[in-house]
Amino acid sequence: MKDYPTKYYPTFWQAANLIVIYIFIQTLIDLPLAIYDYNHGTDWLYQPWLKIPVFLGSTLFILALGHYFSGLSFKHVFAIKGFNLLIIPAMIITFAGLQYFLNEINIHFEKILPPPGWFLELFARLFNSDLGVWGGILRIVIIAPIVEEVIFRGIIMSGFSRNYHPAFAIFFSALLFALFHLNPWQFAATFALGLILGYIRIRTGSVIACIAGHVIHNGLVFLSVYYYNDLTSIAFMKSGIPGNYLIHLLIFLSGIAMIWFFSLAKRSIKSE
Repeated sequence: MKDYPTKYYPTFWQAANLIVIYIFIQTLIDLPLAIYDYNHGTDWLYQPWLKIPVFLGSTLFILALGHYFSGLSFKHVFAIKGFNLLIIPAMIITFAGLQYFLNEINIHFEKILPPPGWFLELFARLFNSDLGVWGGILRIVIIAPIVEEVIFRGIIMSGFSRNYHPAFAIFFSALLFALFHLNPWQFAATFALGLILGYIRIRTGSVIACIAGHVIHNGLVFLSVYYYNDLTSIAFMKSGIPGNYLIHLLIFLSGIAMIWFFSLAKRSIKSE
């Protein structure tokens, strides 16, 4: 992959370096703790008083680093601006349609490459904490969307949108977003999510809109995990039925079209 001549930060490789630094800082703390916990049967890695400062510290460092090298104002880097609120129901429709296809992809992928026990345990721990279901909601539905969006649709897209054609900016940011999760069983889901959120960023010019979309998506995932049996018993939600593919494709495309229509007044973040 080759960067185009540009003067804006970050380019693709600069963004990749930023993400590597972010992961490295957290791994520098997490890996020794994980090894210690494994050898001594302790649970230090999941202690909130230790995890929260490491998470906040590394996140603030990356945000400050990206903002500094961008040379842009805080407002332009993080795109703190309003958007048409009618886009919210449009995003609900979009991600509701998307969930069916992501579930189908996961079913077939896990047949080819079954997830190991440690992954299933890690996945379960993401949705549960000492605070129970509300702790899972706080972590998955609130904190993760805010942090990930200010990094990927904030810092990274602020450079990509100026360096590349919008289609490439969306694709590259989605690719880095999927790779950032370091999880082959989530790659398809995070890549698809990244594409849609990148599209929302380009259309609205607002990271707040992307955060809202990410919250909606993760909220739907959270509900689908807890009510999986109930949802899959509904006729149009059942897996492997050709008619259901068409229904959910129409739902998804309707949502995308609504996002496009309701963002006509703010077509591109290049005009910021």
